[in-house]
Amino acid sequence: MENVGEFVRVEADPDNPAVAVIRIDRPKALNALNGRVTEEIAEAAARVSSDDSVRAVVLYGGERAFVAGADIKEMAELTHAKMLEYSRALQNALTAVARIPKPVVAAISGYALGGGCELALCADFRVVGAKARLGQPEILLGVIPGAGGTQRLPRLIGPAKAKDLVFTGRHVKAEEALEIGLADRVVEDDEVYSAAVELVARYADGPAVALAAAKEAIDRGLETDLDTGLEIERLQFSGLFATEDQKAGMRGFIEQGPGKATFEGR
Repeated sequence: MENVGEFVRVEADPDNPAVAVIRIDRPKALNALNGRVTEEIAEAAARVSSDDSVRAVVLYGGERAFVAGADIKEMAELTHAKMLEYSRALQNALTAVARIPKPVVAAISGYALGGGCELALCADFRVVGAKARLGQPEILLGVIPGAGGTQRLPRLIGPAKAKDLVFTGRHVKAEEALEIGLADRVVEDDEVYSAAVELVARYADGPAVALAAAKEAIDRGLETDLDTGLEIERLQFSGLFATEDQKAGMRGFIEQGPGKATFEGR
């Protein structure tokens, strides 16, 4: 176990050392995002991004809550000028998670509301406990989501469904989250962590450079027009012909058939 700071640590899964776990642990506040937690999440994202021994990542808040939301007590009295600074740091931290160049899954137990839902949206996949609740309730406070909820959520579930959640601020149960595409898998609450590791560990032996290229091509492509997205894809595809994994993968296919190659992540 390695502490990033007071409330966040990065650790290797004991059964899958190539899987890093970013563990948010502020239990008295149900992992609410304050300035300190936000800063430590950014540091954790940078750490797993730069560590070549990490091939996949799990975001986990424990059994009681993923992240219950932002720390409203901390932000309630902020001025407009202070919130400009505060919100930039929050967005930058979550964007750092979204840009981890490795497969990332959010393991969600309990509440993932407001900033917690926005953090979950930064993962590639979401495994949700049967009793979990997700949502963007900011409208009930007289504001709107400020860390990606109005942007990442409609890209994931479509604009109409996103507007329903943002306009009403209602909580979504696990089965509805699965139905609308906000969850990728629903499991019993005590299986959330193990199911998340199982999901993401399948990529740990894959071609790490190609996986990073695929993630960037998809994510960047969603941010632009089709022609630009196709050019991003073409350049990423061509660039992979400079990797050892491309040579191993194609040689393995020719000599042994599909799915036999061993990748080194280079």
